[in-house]
Amino acid sequence: QVQLVESGGGLVQAGGSLRLSCAASGRTFSIYSMGWFRQAPGKEREFVTAITGDGGTNYVDSVKGRFTISKDNAENTVYLQMNSLKPEDTAVYYCAAGLRLYGSRWYGRSSEDYWGQGTQVTVSS
Repeated sequence: QVQLVESGGGLVQAGGSLRLSCAASGRTFSIYSMGWFRQAPGKEREFVTAITGDGGTNYVDSVKGRFTISKDNAENTVYLQMNSLKPEDTAVYYCAAGLRLYGSRWYGRSSEDYWGQGTQVTVSS
């Protein structure tokens, strides 16, 4: 029942920064775990980061110390601050709602209703 609209992608040189935004509709935003996945050409979609309803965060090892997820419940918006970007960060980034944690692995929902449209991030060397 949530609608997600992403913005903030673009082209940046290695070492630069971008901030992605994901604006959500619906009254149940605050109860969802939210997060970001990314998919590079020819690669599987991979988990990047998640933030829980109470504000706890998780990151894939490759982005720890460089990426920061945050949210503003009052504005129904989740953010991804990306610093020290590397060419291997190049991908389409997808905002996701209702992430599930099974053991130490995060999964997105099967329904496309719980995903943003994707925004391209390209990091040049």
